[in-house]
Amino acid sequence: MHEGIHLGVLAVLGICVAGGIIGAWIFQKFNVPQVVGYIVVGVLIGDTGFGLLHPQDIAALQPFNNFALGLIGFLVGGELSGSIFKKYGKQFTAILLGEGLAAFSLVGLASTVIVYWVCHDWVTAIAAGVVFGAIASATDPASTIDVLWEYRSAGVLTTAIVAIVALDDALAMTLYGLGTSVATILTQSGGDSIGTTLMHTGIELGGAIVLGIACGFVLDAMMQYLPQTEKRLGMSIGVLLVCIGLSVAFNMDVILSTMAVGIVLINRAPNRSKKLFETVRSFSTPIYIIFFVLVGARLSLGNMPAWIWALVVTYVLMRSLGKWMGAYWGGRLSKAELPVRNYLGMAIFAQGGVAVGLSIVASHNLQHIQVTEAMSLGDMIIFTVTATTLCVQLIGPAFAKLAIKKAGEIGRNVTEEDITAELKVVDVVDTDIVPLLEGTPLNEVVQHFAEQEAFVYPVVSSDGTIIGVLTFDMLKELLVDRDTWQWLVVGDVMKPLRHHLLSTMNLAEALEEMRNNQVEALPVVENEESGKLLGVLDQRAALRSVGAELVRRQTVAV
Repeated sequence: MHEGIHLGVLAVLGICVAGGIIGAWIFQKFNVPQVVGYIVVGVLIGDTGFGLLHPQDIAALQPFNNFALGLIGFLVGGELSGSIFKKYGKQFTAILLGEGLAAFSLVGLASTVIVYWVCHDWVTAIAAGVVFGAIASATDPASTIDVLWEYRSAGVLTTAIVAIVALDDALAMTLYGLGTSVATILTQSGGDSIGTTLMHTGIELGGAIVLGIACGFVLDAMMQYLPQTEKRLGMSIGVLLVCIGLSVAFNMDVILSTMAVGIVLINRAPNRSKKLFETVRSFSTPIYIIFFVLVGARLSLGNMPAWIWALVVTYVLMRSLGKWMGAYWGGRLSKAELPVRNYLGMAIFAQGGVAVGLSIVASHNLQHIQVTEAMSLGDMIIFTVTATTLCVQLIGPAFAKLAIKKAGEIGRNVTEEDITAELKVVDVVDTDIVPLLEGTPLNEVVQHFAEQEAFVYPVVSSDGTIIGVLTFDMLKELLVDRDTWQWLVVGDVMKPLRHHLLSTMNLAEALEEMRNNQVEALPVVENEESGKLLGVLDQRAALRSVGAELVRRQTVAV
């Protein structure tokens, strides 16, 4: 694109949404999670690719990114009821410390060795290693949670993943505060002491939690006076925007504060808030798409020396190994379930906004320290974390999908609406119902109704063409006059066929059509051309089939 041409904000948003959907569709064809498609599209339209999105465009949308992170935090908090922490709190703590500290240690040691090999200065190398280790402990909740939602995952592993990625921010920021303090002291940069830095970090984390709890209580109080779903949605978005804005203004963690809002809401009013969380999630898809596309567009990988790529590869391998091993041993020590021990580590490889944000802060603090003549320690951290973020954002969602697949938890977080949207009429049609001939005497029909469970029967002519329906309600007024049974036939009391269903129709659409026409059952034909009768779709029987399928999916053995 010509340097003088800059797209407006609306055009940028349009490109992000449309391009992201196309990218997700392509990657899903290859069984790759949709979030990878969003990020790749972002890379292609950013500076690394065609340059359609300029850095100033991306910077202008930073408030939008904060809003997306706030929604993610709110929805994650909605998954964390008090009963979960009461049951799994010990496991979560052990796994969190295990995977975070293992990634911190392995990445820190490996990075120290490589940086020393480049600059031959142990002080600078150790400072870099400590900062890299602290950043490596962070996990991206956004892309990980997106995979869980995309594949409708549910189970002990899914619960553990949600809790760990939600709490990882706090651990990463604590380790980062410790790491940067050590780095500034070692390099004599005049930074704050370790105690001062940790105190500031604690204030920021504690402030985020207190702010979120306060906003949660406000939102819960307001929801009691707003029975309408749309008004509750508007109020929740307003409170979240206030919470996000205050978090940004006071340099507090956005995800942690909005997560606290969700936790308060789900624990104080679980039944009332459940519908709200579903509504927020239903409208948030375009926001997530824009967020992830902008993540990809922000990744600039040009002008990186060859030795940086060696550091990138080492960082990715050591971080992945640390996450995997740490989660396994944390789960083993806390006696977590087998799926959690074996697969949680591979589900938390993704690295995103928190790591990039910490690297930006580190680059400002360590910009004056030279690793080589052409590169400062701050620039090295930015380049490395940017490249590693791209790598793990591409592999992380795929491994998260593999983890929940191995644990047998894909497709278990479904509702009746999800199943009716998936099924076709042919999947639940009752094909055992024998149609009635229009010339059949009523005395035979009454006996037929008495022996069978069905209350609706299709009526066919002598050549097999469906011409109407006969229901039990139509016979009620004739039951008291048995004399008419001998001379009346089905064709005399049936209703002419005005509506029928096609076997290929979506079940949800078919049930909606039946409700609109106020009928309990309708005949089903193979197609319009042949008109061949397949059976009858009964609303009650169809909903029983959907309920049975829901139970089957939710109780699939791990």
